[in-house]
Amino acid sequence: MTIFGTRPEAIKLAPVIHSLEGDPAFESRVVLTGQHREMLDSVLDVFHIRRDHNLDVMQHNQSLNALICRVIDGLDPILLAEKPDCVLVQGDTTTVLAAALAAFYRKIPVGHVEAGLRSPSRLNPFPEEINRRLTSPLSDIHFCPTEGAKKALLQEGICPSIVHVTQNTVIDALLYVTARERRLPKQLANIDFNRRIIAVTMHRRENQGDPMREICRALNELCRRFVDIEIVIPLHLSPAVQEVVRPLLNGNPRIHIVDPLDYIDFTYLLEHCYLVLSDSGGVQEEAPSLGKPVLILREVTERPEGVDCGINYLVGTSFKKILDTASAFLSDETLYLRTAKKKNPYGDGKAAARITSLLKNFLSKRLQLDSE
Repeated sequence: MTIFGTRPEAIKLAPVIHSLEGDPAFESRVVLTGQHREMLDSVLDVFHIRRDHNLDVMQHNQSLNALICRVIDGLDPILLAEKPDCVLVQGDTTTVLAAALAAFYRKIPVGHVEAGLRSPSRLNPFPEEINRRLTSPLSDIHFCPTEGAKKALLQEGICPSIVHVTQNTVIDALLYVTARERRLPKQLANIDFNRRIIAVTMHRRENQGDPMREICRALNELCRRFVDIEIVIPLHLSPAVQEVVRPLLNGNPRIHIVDPLDYIDFTYLLEHCYLVLSDSGGVQEEAPSLGKPVLILREVTERPEGVDCGINYLVGTSFKKILDTASAFLSDETLYLRTAKKKNPYGDGKAAARITSLLKNFLSKRLQLDSE
């Protein structure tokens, strides 16, 4: 059984679901929470994933406490009916923690995909950091994207025999999509891709309000300084994001605010842009595979490998730092090319196959122990 609620979770679990379906040893069930449905459906269609169960937990302006309760209450009867040998969860959303807890209470093993990511503060990013920290002790097998993630789990006392480095499934998904023929998305039809395109995504809770205003101020100033750029922002549907960003940027003719793009269209934008500014975790991993430097709009990152190797830059939400760093990339071609040629440290496109093999071995051993 696999469970996900948001588009990033779906993207990263899709290659695993495909791999499990291709192995006769497995029979999988896909459980959706119904969060961000309009964004999620496009991912399911791209990867041809069926929906076995939908918890439909979303309510307008519900609290995190209400959400976690609704996920547990909705998932519990499904666990009782399906009696899975394992529940796979991915990432660090509230959905992940709730699903892991529900499975733990029913004594069902939990497999955590993208396990071991850590940032220095449990409040940043919020609530993702605490979600992943709490999911780890509930999990019976950990699929880590990097050696750094594995090291973090070992330092927390997780048994080494259940911690495995598989690399990140988001690269599997990206390579699957970019190998397909894609056309210029309709939403981007009025954008001149002969110019230098800056792709921007921003949505994190800790960036909402004044930090996001600083980001917008920097984007406006970049347009004033560099007349050959266009900025494209697929804007998150959250009212807290929309209410800040649109009033500040709508009047700029070279800043294009579009509705959220489906996964195929978003990969087209990533592949054809010049530079990426983002507070997203997944984009930090995807863009390097396409040779695109990323300026990370966060104060800390749980994905330090991209920063360490020099393809990602941690710039935070300071107007000056965003402006200075982006200006350097737009002014210095040598810096840009040197950065863009760095090797992606996050994956080779074979993570899902590794997870399938490890999961098969894990469950075989459990069945053997149960029969003794």
